[in-house]
Amino acid sequence: MNPDFMHEAIRLSREKSLAGEGGPFGALIVRGGKIIARGWNQVLKKKDPTCHAEMVAIRRACSKLKDYNLSGCEIYVNCEPCPMCLAALYWAGIEKIYFAADRKDAGDLGFVDDFLYKELLLPPGLRKMPMEQAMREEALVVFSQWARFDNKVIY
Repeated sequence: MNPDFMHEAIRLSREKSLAGEGGPFGALIVRGGKIIARGWNQVLKKKDPTCHAEMVAIRRACSKLKDYNLSGCEIYVNCEPCPMCLAALYWAGIEKIYFAADRKDAGDLGFVDDFLYKELLLPPGLRKMPMEQAMREEALVVFSQWARFDNKVIY
């Protein structure tokens, strides 16, 4: 853990949230001891609920490296990632997450991170947001076609 990187993630969270761009969250993606990308919460600025610090940093890192795979990278965030961001970090291939505050600290401010972690453990029928499966067979036809492609990429 490099404290300079964590200090920078915390600095970004302070600076950008005080500027009104979004919640107090900052992130750095690092590879080989060098910062590849910075991100901060821009939910309010962009009017986009997916513009969390980690998501912004992932998008910037992928753009810079011209790859969807961020293996070999670590992320420094001032708060434990929410479930959306954690899933995206797994999808991106991030190798290690360093975080400062945790989801309960974010919950104390009114953010729903801890609620979402608990909600995702429930079977779909017990979640607050109703879910209904429909037209599975039609969707599976497309899956079957894609499975036969010679040049498919599994990620």
